[in-house]
Amino acid sequence: MKFGFQMDPVSTLNHSTDSTLPMILESQKRKNQNYIFSPSSLTFKKSSLYAQAKEIKFKNDKLNSYTLSSEKKLNLNSLNYIFIRQDPPYDMEYISSMHLLEQLSEKTKVVNSPSGIRNAPEKILMLKFNKIIPPTLITRSKKEIDRFMNSYKKSVIKPLYGNGGQGIFLLNKNDKNYNQIIEKFIDEENTPFIVQKFLPEIIKGDKRIILVNGEPVAALKRIPKKNEFRSNIHVGGTTKAVELSRNDRKICSIIQETLISEKLFFVGIDIIGNYLTEINVTSPTCIQEIKKAHKIDVAKIIFDRLCSVSYTHLTLPTKA
Repeated sequence: MKFGFQMDPVSTLNHSTDSTLPMILESQKRKNQNYIFSPSSLTFKKSSLYAQAKEIKFKNDKLNSYTLSSEKKLNLNSLNYIFIRQDPPYDMEYISSMHLLEQLSEKTKVVNSPSGIRNAPEKILMLKFNKIIPPTLITRSKKEIDRFMNSYKKSVIKPLYGNGGQGIFLLNKNDKNYNQIIEKFIDEENTPFIVQKFLPEIIKGDKRIILVNGEPVAALKRIPKKNEFRSNIHVGGTTKAVELSRNDRKICSIIQETLISEKLFFVGIDIIGNYLTEINVTSPTCIQEIKKAHKIDVAKIIFDRLCSVSYTHLTLPTKA
């Protein structure tokens, strides 16, 4: 079979932590041909979608050793599957590429579904589950933020479409920088932004849980570095193995049907304490960290399950 990976330039990836590279390697182990391309290279012409793509081959199963073919114009309808793996920002380029990928014929399956990604930005999708998320405000209004902060003296403020822990600030009503931080967001963000009650449990870390076809397969604890409240690996967070609690499984069960109905096959969710804080559908990470911590090969699970379900009509997993 032929697989495509719409992704960031391979030369920019960290082979020790990146999650796309293990997925491509797993595909190669299954004797598939694998092509990589960027969203900026997409071209729609005469009812077909093309990309400037390169075939990638790993040497000796090592993620830091690979060869790339010369670039060629590839008709994406010739592929069996395409994985959407470019990182946010979730901007108009990102959204436009989702619209273009939707033009592919049904024989080319796109994971996750472009319409599912477009309809489910990670910090907005969670709003469907009001009972299991922390008190949350999405606004551009300083007055609304002030009212919210009267109830929750300490909160986190972050861009609606950010990623990797970037642009996140702790907001304290008594802090001398309180007004300045809010004004910075109002001036610099062209969309509403999110304000969320600060959860002190984050000091001990959050959980990243990977779900494949609606089912949790592994969890990882991410621990902030000293004097930091962000646990993201990109900003220095460390990881360790952790098992799913009863509450974690309950949260996964609550969101499962929505993930399935939106054809969100590979998803990473973040949990702080007892609260769901994010549903990552664009480019979930932590595959390598989970393999090191748990010896669980998420890339293998993805391909096993992808081959065992009808991706056109995903169904809820059968209860044991």
